[in-house]
Amino acid sequence: MRLVGLVAGAAATALVAVGAITYAVAEGDTGAGAGGRTASASVSESGDGTESGGGSGSGLTPPAADSADAGFARDMAVHHQQAVEMSYIVRDRTKDTEVRRLAYDIAQTQANQRGMLLGWLDLWGLPKVSAGPPMAWMGMNAPAGEDGALMPGMATDAQMKRLGQLDGRQAEMYYLRLMTAHHKGGIHMAEGCVAKCAVGVERRLAQGMVDAQQSEIRMMADMLKKRGATGGF
Repeated sequence: MRLVGLVAGAAATALVAVGAITYAVAEGDTGAGAGGRTASASVSESGDGTESGGGSGSGLTPPAADSADAGFARDMAVHHQQAVEMSYIVRDRTKDTEVRRLAYDIAQTQANQRGMLLGWLDLWGLPKVSAGPPMAWMGMNAPAGEDGALMPGMATDAQMKRLGQLDGRQAEMYYLRLMTAHHKGGIHMAEGCVAKCAVGVERRLAQGMVDAQQSEIRMMADMLKKRGATGGF
């Protein structure tokens, strides 16, 4: 699990270091976020000739540390990290091609998205952790996490441990149930960013998460049905 975290962290650093994604908050892009806030974000991939924004010293103001944009980036990076760890665990516990492929896709997608979120926090000059409670940017007073489950949908430490002890079909069904709950929590948070974030590119990323994870939930329901799963955990 520690190796997974190091890889994801390295990915975030690489996004900034090699200039694969250049982010700028600029005036003039009227956002659809709450409160009539305006911001813009332009994403430029190296060498593609698309518009890129200015960096430090450009006079453009990045999101505040207590903004929805920063809060979503921090909280979803944590949420994604567990999905990556969970997916790598199940890939070692089953030989089923369908489950292994899904787990690989989720791990790669969410590790890449996590790198983007952490990279943006770096470029905004904002801390990656907050002293406040998770999801406060959504106006929620999230209760203290139970056994490591810091946010809605996250698995507890005991559930993660159990996943690592199961094999074969049992591991597959347990993973699919855990990931379904995890996706539902992630969708709720991403919908919060779509409604509240001011930065256009971040809202688009959040909407993409909603669409993709809703599709994966339907896929996982079919996979559970094929395996004769009934009821909850």
